Amino acid sequence: MGETVLYVCTTCRRDGDDPEGPRAGARLLDALRVRAEGTVDLRVEPVECLSVCKRPCTVAVAAADRWTYVYGDMDPAVSAEIILAGLAAYAATPDGIVPWRERPTEFKTGVIARIPPFPAPRLFPAGTPEAAE
Repeated sequence: MGETVLYVCTTCRRDGDDPEGPRAGARLLDALRVRAEGTVDLRVEPVECLSVCKRPCTVAVAAADRWTYVYGDMDPAVSAEIILAGLAAYAATPDGIVPWRERPTEFKTGVIARIPPFPAPRLFPAGTPEAAE
């Protein structure tokens, strides 16, 4: 089915984070990397910011020809296994849309955005006679 990429915001900070310690997003990234080690067709990537600061910890899941999802409000201490279970369900679909009842509760309550797959390139530029056919 191709590679799935999980982007993890490393700058996410949760209330109560130790200002001298690693941020919640960085802790979530570490937990995901440990638990996802050896998972086929999954790449876990850190990102500086997903601009969802009011809903930390935030992750985004994307794959070619599939819908992209952004999820927030993840708990860095316990969400790694939940996220990986949700990603397995995502990878098992042809388009990335997991039926609502099959999604982990955290994916139902934490969903921030669903973005359509990138459109296929047009064979002919819009506005040309060939495009009208």
